Amino acid sequence: MTFIKPLGAAMVALCTATTVWAETPNLRAAVLEFGTVNWELDTIQHHELDTANGFELQVMGVGGGSAAQVAFQGGEADVIVSDWLWVARQRAAGHDYVFIPYSLAVGGVMVAADSDAQTLADLRGKSIGIAGGPLDKSWLILRAYAEKNYDMDLVAETEQVFGAPPLIFGSATSGELDAAINFWHFMAKMQAAGMRELISVSDAATDLGLDPETPLLGYVVRGELLAEHPDLVQGLADASRGAKDILATDDAEWDRLRPRMNAKTDAQFEALVAGFRAGIPSADPVDEDAAARMLDLMIELGGEELVGSVTSMPEGVFYNGN
Repeated sequence: MTFIKPLGAAMVALCTATTVWAETPNLRAAVLEFGTVNWELDTIQHHELDTANGFELQVMGVGGGSAAQVAFQGGEADVIVSDWLWVARQRAAGHDYVFIPYSLAVGGVMVAADSDAQTLADLRGKSIGIAGGPLDKSWLILRAYAEKNYDMDLVAETEQVFGAPPLIFGSATSGELDAAINFWHFMAKMQAAGMRELISVSDAATDLGLDPETPLLGYVVRGELLAEHPDLVQGLADASRGAKDILATDDAEWDRLRPRMNAKTDAQFEALVAGFRAGIPSADPVDEDAAARMLDLMIELGGEELVGSVTSMPEGVFYNGN
């Protein structure tokens, strides 16, 4: 298997007709070079939670989500972070990928502290900056919420400005945009800069009958790995949970991580810590009925461009433990 660290020419040894590891298997994780998942992965490595759970973690920094997916699909990585909607789309297309919950952190709509806007309805005729593009899941949920509660078509009744998260952050904090939807860690920095949340995606999802406790982001592994080495996949899940337990309670761990968090002020640092902690999902199995309701909404609003040929929740998307 490509995820085993080579030991000369032999990658496995046979013992009494049973295949065992020649040495600790090496799991290669391709993740955004400056993504927040690195805080968890750093914690795993620092506390040796990987080796304690039967593997050695190798972190491969990449420039974007698409690059990570290419590395994963090409066999250059064993683990990536993506959303389960992508996994569902891939499974529907015949690719055996499995999702291990990582984070339920989602964003919201941010406005200036002195903005007159009190609801989404007050953004009619205003500009909204959106990180992630027109198929961003948060944007789609907010569109459905606005239509349900205000009979408002956000696409037709606002001016959308799509851009990279740092660009949206800068334009929003400088006042060039009337409102902004950004990834959660940029939103934390926006709040630290004095902006306020108009509505959270979590509240909008709840209003739509969705479960905000459904984790959107997760580690993705191949079904082949799960089938052949279930203990290794469980080890990854356990290492992730162990790191989350540390990060949920240990302030000193965050002090150690601070140099790689790109927090320019104490307020930003504190907001990032609070945001990460708020995004830690339950250790319970994913409620697949709740996830299916979210998928139905994504199919309705995003269509084939977002979910491909998916018409209902494929079996086997979520890893729920041994």
